[in-house]
Amino acid sequence: MTTTTSSPTIVLIAGHWLGAWAWDDVLDHLTTDHARAVAMTLPGLDGDDPERATKTLDDQATAILDLFARLGVSQDQPAIIVAHSGANFPVSLVLDRHPELVRRVVWVDSGPVAPGSVFAADLPEGMTELPLPPFDAFPPQASLEGLSAEALERFRARAVPEPGPVLRQPLELTNDARRAVPTTLVCCSIPSAQMLELARSGHPMFAEVASLEHLDVIDLPTGHWPMWSRPGDLAQAIRVAASRTD
Repeated sequence: MTTTTSSPTIVLIAGHWLGAWAWDDVLDHLTTDHARAVAMTLPGLDGDDPERATKTLDDQATAILDLFARLGVSQDQPAIIVAHSGANFPVSLVLDRHPELVRRVVWVDSGPVAPGSVFAADLPEGMTELPLPPFDAFPPQASLEGLSAEALERFRARAVPEPGPVLRQPLELTNDARRAVPTTLVCCSIPSAQMLELARSGHPMFAEVASLEHLDVIDLPTGHWPMWSRPGDLAQAIRVAASRTD
């Protein structure tokens, strides 16, 4: 894979229910370094799109690649892609289809997805979208630690329901070259030591981590949404990852 020592383009993608706005505080820190950082809203998460509930993982992966093209990302000038939480499904598709366009992937409290995975296989067929659940319904790995009442209120007010097709679509991955893309895991709600042990033991949520060829980890203890609980520290972690050339 071609790498470059010049400042790469950084593309930030938030997880379920979130758009580009979720990265505002992190972008404030990154842009002080004159980094070329861009946050995007995935198809299906634009509240003004009347067809958003029909969007698929393929639509989302295509949108990421289209953004790459507009930003001039190429094999000679690959991007850093930062994926939070459920953005791991479309980003895993991008890595499978065009690994040469990604200099490094930074998973934020997230990680690569195994072939055949479905995020919510049991989602009822008649359910066209999944709204943001009550906060007390989140599982332990989706910790709200560090979030202020103001942040929670903003999350609730701006969240967009996740499209049903995105949650039901099995992930088709065929290109082993995706595992050669240099990878940084920013571990927040689960410490890196615990996550790596789960990967080694074959835990289905982390099994793909064990197959990565170039991996480093950064511990950032906080809840599942570090872009709000520790935005400056998350920006620094992204800087560190982006500066690596392996």
